[in-house]
Amino acid sequence: MNFVTAPLIADLFLLAISAIGRAEVKAGTIGADNISPIDIMVFFLSLAYIAISIDASGLVRYLAFKVLLWGGDNGHRLFFYLYTFFFTLTACIGNDPVILSGTAFLAYMTRVSKNIMHPRAWIHSQFAIANIGSAILVSSNPTNLVLAGAFEIPFINYSANMILPVVFTAIILFPFLLYVVFNNKDLIPTQITMEQLSEDARKEAPVNPNIPHARGAADEEERSDIDDGVGEESKKLSLQEIMHPFLDKKGAAAGGIIMAVTLVTVLALNAASEKIGKHPVFYVTLPASVLCFCWDVAYGWRHRETTRLIARKGLQAVEEARERRQARERQASQAVLDSRGSVKGEKSPVQSPATPDSLHKRMSGDKDIEAGGSPVQAAHPAREHLKSDAKSAGDMYEKRQISQEFTGLRPKPKRTLATVLAERYRWSQVTFPTATAVASHLPYALVPFAFSMFILVEGLVKNGWVPVFAHGWDHWVTKTGTIGAIGGMAFLSVILCNFAGTNIGTTILLCRMLQAWQHLRHTHNTPISDRTFWGTVYSMAIGVNYGAFSAAFSASLAGLLWRDILARKHIHVHGSEFARVNLPVIAISMVVGCVVLVVQVYIVRGEGAYDGRF
Repeated sequence: MNFVTAPLIADLFLLAISAIGRAEVKAGTIGADNISPIDIMVFFLSLAYIAISIDASGLVRYLAFKVLLWGGDNGHRLFFYLYTFFFTLTACIGNDPVILSGTAFLAYMTRVSKNIMHPRAWIHSQFAIANIGSAILVSSNPTNLVLAGAFEIPFINYSANMILPVVFTAIILFPFLLYVVFNNKDLIPTQITMEQLSEDARKEAPVNPNIPHARGAADEEERSDIDDGVGEESKKLSLQEIMHPFLDKKGAAAGGIIMAVTLVTVLALNAASEKIGKHPVFYVTLPASVLCFCWDVAYGWRHRETTRLIARKGLQAVEEARERRQARERQASQAVLDSRGSVKGEKSPVQSPATPDSLHKRMSGDKDIEAGGSPVQAAHPAREHLKSDAKSAGDMYEKRQISQEFTGLRPKPKRTLATVLAERYRWSQVTFPTATAVASHLPYALVPFAFSMFILVEGLVKNGWVPVFAHGWDHWVTKTGTIGAIGGMAFLSVILCNFAGTNIGTTILLCRMLQAWQHLRHTHNTPISDRTFWGTVYSMAIGVNYGAFSAAFSASLAGLLWRDILARKHIHVHGSEFARVNLPVIAISMVVGCVVLVVQVYIVRGEGAYDGRF
């Protein structure tokens, strides 16, 4: 059971006991109260394709390489440059490309550094700033899409209200990370000493990591490192990844132009929605993603002969390296057996192991000796039993030898749907490497998870739980006022991210609760002040974005992806370490963000009744 199957099973169980019905399923898929799950999912996935396509072109790693050169060997300056770079990039195209490529880049960079003893400071800072930066644009995170849709906030207005709290958080958090949380020369050295890439490696053409086996025997040699991926060959590969990165200039330019035009068009149409009418935003992003996909497919087809040749040569090199590794392993095993045999030979006169044939011959020899009048006339009681066992063992040995000889004559396994699909996938990898790589990295798991969570929340609405939560929230706001509303919602959203089905589930639940709160106040003819309402909404926006780096990986889908990428790079972050490192980071981030938000709403918003204006 995981984050996809758990809510789905819960939905099926509630349907089975009639706790929810057709109306809840329809509201959780088609939409209700300005929340349209289908529009949100199509918009996010289509925009994610463009962003990941830009990442697959190598642009993110290439820019990170340039930042690395600008930072030089000054550790604090490099930390600041990378921190700023990841924040800016996330604010522009979202946190998915930053998590996908930025995490791998930092894993390689810290591996080839001689005096960075642990990558903790770099990877945790990158994850935190990626989630902070994703709070600025609506398109950067599905939680922002849910929130903006629930309260019908124009995208420009959303960004205008979020930019100050987010920017101030990023500015104040940096010295806190550098001089308080990670104030250790083993984590962020004053001077960084990097391994140097050889001249021969610099002259080689950079390989496209999207092509299977593009690095040839290097991947196999990396796996054979005795220290689990941190040996000399692994360091060489890491150096090539960060100091000699691949860049598809045409693909990066095409993806960048499509992304820029798409975002500008979405913002313009969303801002003009009051005059021209509302239209689903995926009307813009879906055609743009199709255009980007067509570019990737056409570019791959045009260069298919080159990519297939690279993949073919790489596969051949991998097979040769694998054979060499297996030969080394056999030699090592034989050496161990020989050493054990020599030790046994010193202790016992027996010089050869007892194979089935030798054992059978030994039994036969004993019989001949007895028949020839050997002075040893007394037979062991179990001798006949040993003879029978030896003969059976010899027969089995012969059968095994015959079976091994005829192994090559066995018919090939039948083609099944699984084998056909695997062959088609390998063909698409070597024919359309970029399109296939992007398609394999799309967050498909988000779709069933989000729909299941939408349906679960609709079930809570139907059964009266959301109105109960709204009553409790109303009592809290009545007693604490605007500041209490901002602080309470910030705390609640961060905590629920870790327990309510990631930050997406938290956003869905809290949006429905605030909508019920609006309805409750309207029913009682007690208006909510404009300052309190928008302070609560934007406090939730801060909390669900920042809550991704709080206590658990499952607080966000990005956290689960981040952990898996690090594990593939031989960096294992335990849950306790994740919570321990992030506790002070989330604390200072939320305090700064909420303080700036309080000042902002007291300056911009008034005490008048909320009337739906933004």
